[in-house]
Amino acid sequence: MNCFSIDLDGTLLNSQHEISEGNSIALRELQKNGYEVIVNTGRAYKDVIKFKSLRDMNIPIFCMNGSILYSKSREVFFEATIPISVYEVIFSVLKKIGVGILVYTNYGNFPSSLPDLRQKSKEEQDILFREYNYDSILNRENLKVYKLIALVDYSQLKKIEEVKKALISMLDISIASSFPNNLEITSNEAQKGKALLRYQQKMNLTFDKIYAIGDGDNDLSQFDVATTSIAMGNAPSHIQRVADFVTKNNDEDGFSYAVEYLLQLSSMNLNYNPL
Repeated sequence: MNCFSIDLDGTLLNSQHEISEGNSIALRELQKNGYEVIVNTGRAYKDVIKFKSLRDMNIPIFCMNGSILYSKSREVFFEATIPISVYEVIFSVLKKIGVGILVYTNYGNFPSSLPDLRQKSKEEQDILFREYNYDSILNRENLKVYKLIALVDYSQLKKIEEVKKALISMLDISIASSFPNNLEITSNEAQKGKALLRYQQKMNLTFDKIYAIGDGDNDLSQFDVATTSIAMGNAPSHIQRVADFVTKNNDEDGFSYAVEYLLQLSSMNLNYNPL
């Protein structure tokens, strides 16, 4: 069996954060041709299943860069958390540098989730981050922290580099970006590539081929374990350079284009050429 591991934002979703009809058809075509379709995203579960075409599919969903893995039956079979003591250190660093902070927990996302935050103006975001009582998060019983996001305006990208330098030596965490203006911080056990390996082990299967498609730094770990890696045309140049193929951008149905191309080659049993 072959597998297609699919990022969401900037990949399956267009700039309006929608799944186009062409991409929906491509998802169904993959299943029709016997592929294991896996959503492998930095999003939380509730921000994935809001898309009807994904909610209605019988597929595994890997959330928050591999922090929580859901089987086809939507049961959690693995989770990786950030220890509270480590969370407190990370939080103090982010607060000192002065970035927006999103915290993803078993109680929800505070003060917001990233998809919802995108609907707010910069001024509204600034107020939200400045006035939110983050101490209230730690008061919750049996708290589990899955992910933090450091977020800045595109005019303040230097702060993202500051965060990287401040946290790079922490062995317990994994740091990756889904967009240039953010850093996603998870347990070191939470990576998209590790999630693919865990799924095979848990389900006692071995994929003959793994196709991984994405556009961000948080996709590099799945590129590492893939047989074939596909970068979106909207991906930064350093992501495109390490991929086996580069497809069209996410506003041109680059996902659908890549699927159609690869399925045609597979049916004709031809060697691959760059997209």
